[in-house]
Amino acid sequence: MVVVRHAHELPRRLRGWCFALGMFDGMHLGHQHVIRSALLDAAAHGAGAAAITFDPHPLTVLRPDRAPLLLQPLSARLKAMESMGVDAVLVMEFNAAFSQLTGEAFIEQLARETGRIRSISVGNGFQFGHARSGDVPGLRALGERLGFDTNTCAAVSIGDSRVSSSRVRQCLRSGQLKEVAELLGRPYSVWGTVRPGDQLGRRIGVPTANLDVRGLELPPHGVYAVRVTRDSELHPGVLNIGVRPTIAAAGELRFEVHLLDFEGDLLGSNLEVRFVARLRDERRFPDLESLIRQIREDITTAGTLLG
Repeated sequence: MVVVRHAHELPRRLRGWCFALGMFDGMHLGHQHVIRSALLDAAAHGAGAAAITFDPHPLTVLRPDRAPLLLQPLSARLKAMESMGVDAVLVMEFNAAFSQLTGEAFIEQLARETGRIRSISVGNGFQFGHARSGDVPGLRALGERLGFDTNTCAAVSIGDSRVSSSRVRQCLRSGQLKEVAELLGRPYSVWGTVRPGDQLGRRIGVPTANLDVRGLELPPHGVYAVRVTRDSELHPGVLNIGVRPTIAAAGELRFEVHLLDFEGDLLGSNLEVRFVARLRDERRFPDLESLIRQIREDITTAGTLLG
């Protein structure tokens, strides 16, 4: 899969490109539906299939006070797109200058720089461009003028509610891991790089990897059974999210995972932590010894649950 930052960097395809357009944060079932539409169109036309996404999230530029925490870092979004089989991803830098482009100007520029657009797939009700000047009817009109088809993908629903990134966030914040997995079509995962910690876990015999998860959406504080992927290897683990009230009166948020079957140095490693089940709330213990006993119970419980 080719990843480019500018449309003109996409390789020219004789039969053109079929694009899926959207932010795609979380790559939930609705996002997958839009990308699958582009893949099917590309197969029918013998064209290339590409996703167009944005970095950073547009609201970080347009309304910083309303910008959401991300469900995935960009690297995880790209990995998910690659797993679906797209040929390329165009990552558009969303900055102040880009935010002034009208929807029409954006599509015209895309057509000039990529050579030939065969189709653009979007979700129903999708809006884009300065002041949301681009919408589905406008995209269809542009398609008639520039020679491409517009595929409007109906929303995917589970129960009575539409699948959306907002709904994923709402369920995640309330700890509804099963519902989140249904919306995503997979268990929720967090990706992060292991950063230096205070080595407390190592001193008490339970070494942990302290992940940098700034900017990512997380479930409620507590202890979780997880599966951890490192260098394509899967490990069972137990995770604590919280401020460690037994250790520090006003501690910073920590995301610390202990791998049940691993010994060695994880510093600098990139890990995917996949949530399996919530074991308990985070709470304050009367002393360090009580905390250590509970941690060992958590490890035993997680090991049994994860097999």
